[in-house]
Amino acid sequence: MTPTSFDPASAAIVIVTYNRSHLLQGLLTSIRSMDPKPGRVVIVDNASSDDTTEVVDSFRADIGTEIVYRRLETNTGGSGGFSEGMRTAYELGSEWIWMMDDDVEVLPDGLARMGKWSTRFKSIQGRRYDYDGSEFYWQYRIAERMGIPIPFAPSGFDGTGFKEMNSGCFEGMFIHRSIVKEIGLPDPRFFIYWDDQLYGWLASRRTTAVIVDEFVLRRTREIVQWDLGIRHLNASSNAYRYYIMRNRAFIKHYYRAHGVYNPVLFGAGTTLTFFKELIRLAFVERTVRGTSNLFRGLRDGGRIGRDRSWRPMAPLES
Repeated sequence: MTPTSFDPASAAIVIVTYNRSHLLQGLLTSIRSMDPKPGRVVIVDNASSDDTTEVVDSFRADIGTEIVYRRLETNTGGSGGFSEGMRTAYELGSEWIWMMDDDVEVLPDGLARMGKWSTRFKSIQGRRYDYDGSEFYWQYRIAERMGIPIPFAPSGFDGTGFKEMNSGCFEGMFIHRSIVKEIGLPDPRFFIYWDDQLYGWLASRRTTAVIVDEFVLRRTREIVQWDLGIRHLNASSNAYRYYIMRNRAFIKHYYRAHGVYNPVLFGAGTTLTFFKELIRLAFVERTVRGTSNLFRGLRDGGRIGRDRSWRPMAPLES
């Protein structure tokens, strides 16, 4: 049942952080200035070795909402962090869960802007400003059978103020607990990459998922990019390159479970992903070092893809 009104106190902001206390401080400062504020802020710390705990404690007295702090014993990556954060918010009874990394700030009226769409939709993505203040373009549509983003999906909005999406991004995903109950928690096995795209895809199979023409976040970390006009290709890392290829196997398993797996089209998506990473190396990072991580990811993904005992995340019980 779609909610008939929005109560800001029913929402929880879920933040995942790892050794970036200076960025987390900026995000918490922005939350302190929000009006209205969420009912609670859930912070998942992926076993940081810096002063993250002290930074969190310094905001408890005057941030204006409840802080729930979960420090994990090991670094579980963004995937594990968001899975734990969503689990925590869900078990605390939050109706709406707003996910974000530590390298963004919330605009003061961000929650109100998201909340006004909550009576119509249950999986909502707001818009972001980039580090330099420009409009950040996010690939909100995927070519489903290939399992890859459509890089040039139209960026403009019509008078409705929203566009349907079949993807997701944990840097701003705003999702209702009823959808979380149906599709389960984000899969921590991804560690990093593809996890939010897949989770948004799962949500879009249960409800009309939308990106709305509302700017609610601003990115606070500058990333080396190759400017392609409306599209930017960001710099990456060896770890990202490995998981980009390995985690294709997890998507394959989910697709099989949902009856949409096409080996030819999905294989084409994997091939395009591989060549996109080669282009990223050559034109953004200007090196050829790192290709071995792509091959390692393919190798390990092949082993995972052949594991017939592998199962997707289960729905949540009442």
